[in-house]
Amino acid sequence: MRSPAVNGGTLEVRVSNAPQNTLDCKKQPNYIMIAGPTASGKSQLAIDLARALDGEVVNADSMQLYSDLSILTARPTVRDMKDIEHHLYGVLDGSQRASVAVWLGLAAEAMAAIRARGRIPIVTGGTGMYLDAAMNGIAPTPDVPVEIHEAATTLYQDIGGAAFRQKLAVLDPLVAARLAEGDRQRLIRAMGVVTATGIPLSTWQAGAHEGALEGKPIKLAMLLPREILYKRIDDRFDLMLESKVLDEVHRFAKRRLDPTLPLMKALGLSALISVLNEEITLEEARYTGKRDSRHYAKRQMTWLRNNYDAHMSINKKLSKSLIENVFSLIR
Repeated sequence: MRSPAVNGGTLEVRVSNAPQNTLDCKKQPNYIMIAGPTASGKSQLAIDLARALDGEVVNADSMQLYSDLSILTARPTVRDMKDIEHHLYGVLDGSQRASVAVWLGLAAEAMAAIRARGRIPIVTGGTGMYLDAAMNGIAPTPDVPVEIHEAATTLYQDIGGAAFRQKLAVLDPLVAARLAEGDRQRLIRAMGVVTATGIPLSTWQAGAHEGALEGKPIKLAMLLPREILYKRIDDRFDLMLESKVLDEVHRFAKRRLDPTLPLMKALGLSALISVLNEEITLEEARYTGKRDSRHYAKRQMTWLRNNYDAHMSINKKLSKSLIENVFSLIR
């Protein structure tokens, strides 16, 4: 580990003892991966790296895949992207259900095209399941017949998350133990798999993994001090409210989509819909949106520390001198 000196002080960048040849991003087929909690500055770092290293950015944020709610999901704007090619942002309609397998296939296609142009793929996002799949692949699991999925959905609605999770625990204790009772989508998926096949989802997931993205990832982690990160989260939510996010939410709510769709879990969405329905005040929604975003960031940081062995961890606000040192270390 080493900390490079900057302007007479110590830059808070930690570099692991990984073999140096894995840090040569010009040696194909390596790629850069930037992970971090929401509002940590991943998108800007990806743009800066892409500009300096002739790269293109690939999204690994499950909410930013969708074309709807670009403000609420903090998707990079056209102005943010400028002259840097970005991939997998806003490519699916909010009525669709993205999955890890869907994202993995789209990311592999995007990276192949980037490499064909002689450029470096830069994968960035905070969705742990996507990042894990990129590095390790996924275990093939069977499709669940529509009627079984619908029956599991109805059961969840009828008895509630806690009771549903208890029923799943009898059939698949491993999956039930790691899912919260409010994790509706994954609980229903697990129940559907075991009902359709007689084999627990945990058994399927323990099988051989396949489909990992080609090459070795050069892993960067954005891990800002908690007080700085939380302030960035709060400031960003305030900015969203000043940027016509309510108009965006209003247009989305008018579509009356299935409440179980993945995009319906977007942070702050439920509270802002409640504002539009005059059920709560804007200030109450502001508080809820910030609180839920901070809780989500905390879960992301826990995942990163437990599952993401970064070559480099950055725990300071981005600055010109910091970025220059990131560039020199990667090169």
